[in-house]
Amino acid sequence: MNFERKILITGGAGFIGSHVVRRFVQNYPQYLIVNLDKLTYAGNLENLRDVEGAPNYQFIKGDICDAATMDQVFSEHQIDGVIHLAAESHVDRSITNPMAFVETNVIGTVTLLNVAKSHWSDFKGKRFYHVSTDEVYGSLGDTGLFTETTPYDPKSPYSASKAASDHFVRAYQNTYGLPTVISNCSNNYGSYHFPEKLIPLTINNIRNNKQIPVYGKGENIRDWLFVEDHARAIDVIFHKGAEGDTYNIGGFNEWKNIDLVNLLCDILDKKLDREEGTSRKLITYVKDRAGHDMRYAIDATKLKNELGWEPSLQFEEGLEKTVDWYLSNEKWLEDVTSGDYQNYYKEHYQS
Repeated sequence: MNFERKILITGGAGFIGSHVVRRFVQNYPQYLIVNLDKLTYAGNLENLRDVEGAPNYQFIKGDICDAATMDQVFSEHQIDGVIHLAAESHVDRSITNPMAFVETNVIGTVTLLNVAKSHWSDFKGKRFYHVSTDEVYGSLGDTGLFTETTPYDPKSPYSASKAASDHFVRAYQNTYGLPTVISNCSNNYGSYHFPEKLIPLTINNIRNNKQIPVYGKGENIRDWLFVEDHARAIDVIFHKGAEGDTYNIGGFNEWKNIDLVNLLCDILDKKLDREEGTSRKLITYVKDRAGHDMRYAIDATKLKNELGWEPSLQFEEGLEKTVDWYLSNEKWLEDVTSGDYQNYYKEHYQS
């Protein structure tokens, strides 16, 4: 079959990546979508059961740090577009093991850039899209928003590794003319989110009557973006974003952590037929994370004005949908927290 485009999506079995893969496979049957994922703890092929049989979809287990594998993927599939999401992304893990974040987020990105540069002798019609985070900008005070021109000021090993990878992407654009685009997004929420992050962790702990850990006093503020809205933004930026440009993606939804946890408690009390206030009793304040940024907030005005994107859901509506999904997919939650999901690759791709 002749495909109009051959797009490599790295980290496509992860939380955000699986939503991007699904959107592209379903919306662009004329594109070949090659999903490359290392299948670490955060990569789960069960997230993509509904598209794994599609004629325009192919999965490859591989590591972005492995230049030989990346070279082979580009050669075999004649890749002409990259959407790069593969990354170590959990701040707590970066504090414990920063070198893993340097290897994947920095060396892995530069490896991909080198392979793309060597294969794309003609840059016409090519695109290297690097998906990044608002954490590269550091921490905000009580007012103000991150814009595309906010100076970088990363505070954690995770954000430092993402800042470094952003700089390398821009350097390859400036030095070699590689056609790149970058987006920096706020915190995502939605279905298929590995339950180490705040929202799925809280939902899962409430479901199991376990303590809900909240850092410090719970006053840190985050801007929340529904993951399907993020996938839609990635779609429009990949197709219409200006070469060499940066776009911030945010949900215009600022919430204190403790207010968010309380809201989840109240939603779940209703859905689980528990007495009002039951789940709030599970909240446990724990020692604050080292170097914990106080506030993130994204100004996504540029993306709205230039490319016409804006969030589709109010936060409360998106949160209800998210809670409903986790309550309807308890088997997925049980598998992912036990590690049983790792067997899916062996059963479906190695049998």
